[in-house]
Amino acid sequence: MADIENQKDIVGSSLKSFLVKIIAILLFGTYLSILIYGENSWTVLKQLKENKQILSQKERILKVENQRLQKEYFELKQLEPKD
Repeated sequence: MADIENQKDIVGSSLKSFLVKIIAILLFGTYLSILIYGENSWTVLKQLKENKQILSQKERILKVENQRLQKEYFELKQLEPKD
């Protein structure tokens, strides 16, 4: 009789530990998915870095165009008669 109760305790405790492990794994998986795909995640960081690189390239292009237009403006301004 004591052996049967002992076996029930072992099965009950192993079932509890199994459920605790499953819940822990599910919580950890949820945490990882939030880190990877959430609002403040790795993928958002990657997209922001790509956008920063694109904006830096556009900035360089616009600076060169601005220099060209300023040069053209000053050249045209010198051609105008002085009042």
